[in-house]
Amino acid sequence: MTTIATIATAPDRTALLRLLQLASPTLPVGAYAYSQGLEYAVHGGWVTDEAEAREWVLGLLNYNLANLDIPVLARLSKAWQAGDQSGVLCWTRFLRASRETMELRAEDRSLGVALARLLTDLGIGEAKPWAAAHIVTYATLFGLAAVRWKIPVPEAAAGYLWSWCENQVAGAIKLVPLGQTAGQRILAHCAVAIPGAVRQGLALADGAVGAAVPGLAIASARHETQYTRLFRS
Repeated sequence: MTTIATIATAPDRTALLRLLQLASPTLPVGAYAYSQGLEYAVHGGWVTDEAEAREWVLGLLNYNLANLDIPVLARLSKAWQAGDQSGVLCWTRFLRASRETMELRAEDRSLGVALARLLTDLGIGEAKPWAAAHIVTYATLFGLAAVRWKIPVPEAAAGYLWSWCENQVAGAIKLVPLGQTAGQRILAHCAVAIPGAVRQGLALADGAVGAAVPGLAIASARHETQYTRLFRS
């Protein structure tokens, strides 16, 4: 199986660099504007310090993204690789339907549209129709980029999770608030947890794909009517 190490030692390191580009917080898709319920979790007193912020991030990583986003990302990548447009649309719809609140659906569409526009500008023509699509998710376009840039699925999944963790930690630093060093400690825990989350997600059969995370759904729904907000979700 191809790994990050084998990519890094290959003569052509473009795939690794493209993965870093996709996972970078400087990717202009607006991910920094979303907290995925964390803002309400802080407002409601659920997350008050570093330990609770770590528990929130790792909990969503292991119980939500590992069981939903990662297996769907793998299936989207497979469909893009095979030229299976019906498969791409099927799993895009599945992921969108799995978002439990209006905010989470709006976030996923906004990020997906932004990434579609960016990939179009970067020469991936297949992304263009998705920039105007009503049903689109970030994973849809992330999977397309990974396939066209020849990034293996396990590495793409790890990059997807790392990018999500960085955005969550950046939000926690502002909201709790936490110091920068505390944020790096949480990211160190994420780095340990991500390989297992990737393995877990990639091992799931179709019928096992899905997640139920009531805390996230409640926080996101309450955030929709929160009086003062820094984040869009």
